[in-house]
Amino acid sequence: MTEPTPPRRYFPPPPPLAPKPKPGLFRRVPPAIFPPILGALGLGLVWRQSGWMFGLPDGLAEMFLGAMTLLWLFAVLAYCAKIARRPGVLAEDLTILPGRAGVSALMMTIYQIAMVLGPYAGAAARGLLFGGLALHLALTLWIIGTLARATAAQREVTPVWHLTFVGPILGAVAAQMLGLEPLARVIFWVTLPLAAGIGAVSLVQIVRRVPPAPLRPLLAIHLAPLSLFGMVALGLGWPQVALVFAALAVTLLLALVVSLKWLLAAGFTALWGAFTFPLAAFARLVLGLMPGSLAGGAVLVAATMVILPILVRLLQDWAKGSLAARTNAAEA
Repeated sequence: MTEPTPPRRYFPPPPPLAPKPKPGLFRRVPPAIFPPILGALGLGLVWRQSGWMFGLPDGLAEMFLGAMTLLWLFAVLAYCAKIARRPGVLAEDLTILPGRAGVSALMMTIYQIAMVLGPYAGAAARGLLFGGLALHLALTLWIIGTLARATAAQREVTPVWHLTFVGPILGAVAAQMLGLEPLARVIFWVTLPLAAGIGAVSLVQIVRRVPPAPLRPLLAIHLAPLSLFGMVALGLGWPQVALVFAALAVTLLLALVVSLKWLLAAGFTALWGAFTFPLAAFARLVLGLMPGSLAGGAVLVAATMVILPILVRLLQDWAKGSLAARTNAAEA
């Protein structure tokens, strides 16, 4: 006897069902939301400093900073709620590149909130600054331990290392604003060799091999430490040193602009947040060196036109849930 003919399939079998998300708010808050918030806060601080160039009322920049502070507070509370549900999610987020970048950017936003509060509540701003430095140091030690246990590929130097190991240089900018110049000087000399080492290793890596398209936007992060070191040097009364950092920053920015098509080859991704805070820092450096200049105003307007659309797009992706999925954010 012949075996019966199996029934003919007219439709393909249904795909396996994706696991349903767990009920409850803020279970998968993506750390990738913090880099564009870092950029937006930096942009608001630049507008506070230079809005007079465009004849804008002082209150407009303060309103923007107030809105960005509320957004920051909401994002921080949402991420803390995620950690409270299951503390292990923080360690899981730190094992992946977007997670490390996002959490490190979160630490840096604390310095910016201190600068936002500075004119209104100096004591609270100084408390935030010292608390931010302590948290950033704890995070750095944790990430060092995570990298020590990781594979060789995961320990590879990336521009994100600037956010983790050099990020406190933004705290030096806040320290200068709050009248803590000795602290700014210490941070400058501690972080400078770290930034130089990360930059040198990254340059060698780029020469040896081409970065994959999705990771190329991270190269813009190198602009941030150059701009921040220039700002701190200017505040410390070293204008020649600030000009050296400014020249390096301009050279790097021109290289990024010339390579823009190559940088954006992968299309829009969550890593576009890496364009925001370096541009804000660069605009502040230019306006610090050339206050009221046409070039500084043009840089500020261009930075605004880049930072705000990226922020809005990533906020939309966060609301839809796609940002967490694309960055592989841990779920509580």
